[in-house]
Amino acid sequence: MIISLGLDHRAVHLRDFIVKHLEALEFEVLDRSASDTTPVDYPDIAKKVAKDIKTMQANFGVLGCLTGIGMSIAANKFQGIRAALVHGKEDVRLAREHNDANIMCIAGKTMNSELLEGMLDIFFEAEFEGGRHERRLSKIVEFEFGQK
Repeated sequence: MIISLGLDHRAVHLRDFIVKHLEALEFEVLDRSASDTTPVDYPDIAKKVAKDIKTMQANFGVLGCLTGIGMSIAANKFQGIRAALVHGKEDVRLAREHNDANIMCIAGKTMNSELLEGMLDIFFEAEFEGGRHERRLSKIVEFEFGQK
């Protein structure tokens, strides 16, 4: 599995932990993150990760900024992207099972390695349940493509 990682200057401190954890899971990581804590514009990073998923260069993405809010807003502007801002393990599980999220967005200011490890594991293990959620997801896709 290939994961596109994009962390801005306010979440780049999580990079080493995330990369090591994903590589331990035998995932390939495309790192689109800021190089250091020098300020960058998070929409540029979100765009790179969204494009990796849209072009099938990556299966999933992980984005992070100070709150995760900006990254989720920016990424969700791209067709086919379902970026979910998550704060805990239950959020992650539901984002995958109910919403078929393909990008996990995290808050750099509140994330710790123990919580993040569990969240990453759940994100890549959980699967979309379909069923009633498929009907709802189809409606979102209709909005995305300007239908109805």
